[in-house]
Amino acid sequence: MNQPEIAKKVARVYTENWGGEPLLARSPGRVNIIGEHTDYNDGFVLPAAIDKAVYVAAGRRNDDRIELKAVEFNDSYSTSLDAIAPREGQWTNYILGVVDQFRKRGHQLGGFNLVIDGDIPFGAGLSSSAAVECATAFALSELFGLNVPREELIRVAQKAEHEFAGVLCGIMDQFASMFGKKDHVVRLDCRSMDYQYVPLRLDGYKLLLLNTNVKHSLSSSEYNVRRQQCEAGVDMVRQKYPEVKSLRDVTVPMLDECVRDTDELVYRRCKYVVEESERLLEGCADLERGDLTALGMKMFRTHRGLSDEYEVSCPELDFLVNAVRENDAVLGARMMGGGFGGCTINIVREDAIDALVNELAPKYKEATGLELTPIIAGIEEGTSRL
Repeated sequence: MNQPEIAKKVARVYTENWGGEPLLARSPGRVNIIGEHTDYNDGFVLPAAIDKAVYVAAGRRNDDRIELKAVEFNDSYSTSLDAIAPREGQWTNYILGVVDQFRKRGHQLGGFNLVIDGDIPFGAGLSSSAAVECATAFALSELFGLNVPREELIRVAQKAEHEFAGVLCGIMDQFASMFGKKDHVVRLDCRSMDYQYVPLRLDGYKLLLLNTNVKHSLSSSEYNVRRQQCEAGVDMVRQKYPEVKSLRDVTVPMLDECVRDTDELVYRRCKYVVEESERLLEGCADLERGDLTALGMKMFRTHRGLSDEYEVSCPELDFLVNAVRENDAVLGARMMGGGFGGCTINIVREDAIDALVNELAPKYKEATGLELTPIIAGIEEGTSRL
């Protein structure tokens, strides 16, 4: 089903249940070209919004009820504004967490009906959760005339994930979903929130995502552990360099001096992040020159760091990256997202994609027992009203 059809579907489901014409909004998933696990360390990231999105249809009610429907899950949920609370492992957290944040910030909401659907594969590392949060935040701001700036909406979405979903995510996913620009990546400084658009000229290549179909069984808990390890490394460095605020301020020589002999595991975690930040800035220069080959080499190196040093990969992700490493049609590949499943992102010559997938899918099935799902990702605009 293409995106306009999904938009029509959520509108139809809304009207069938509550009548009237709903407000329609969409918010996309994202890819991240390079710069993984740098966002919550005040570093840089290089994401882009993609042509897979979450759609919501929303309308106001005359009472304080919140009525939610998720088309894909064939599930409904009803509560009131004063009774919203997290529900462990439930899709409603990403919506109700946004409502909670609006109210904590003093924004006046009433009751509403909302239908949600989309075509971002869940658990694929494409930030479906951020897309749900951003679509909801944007739609509710529009619906109740709140006029909340996009910069605040992404903070609302991020805090919703922290407090209702229990994932201490950085700001990248929400920022990319809200601020994406067609055919551009966003170089985002996660400390200052300064950003600039960098053209992504693929010229005969495409971004191919290979979904392992492995779900993130460890991602939330281990993600939070990685944050704690990075913070522990910063604390060690700060004892000698009190001006250091985050890994953004740390160099490898500082880690060698202050961390390596104290905690080898924390050292490896922090060293990956520091080097990844340097790789990203060099990768931006590659894009400015149109040198996709150099960028692709950095992607392979990033994967090695994520697998061996940060240890957030898994056998299925490693299999897919190693399988394309010697393929002349593939400029670069790495795991993408929080880890322990999801997709690899590959820069592949357009005319070689079908042959690559046809060769790889049976090998992957034999090695893992899982199906391989290819996704070609186009680069699209961020959150919008339809």
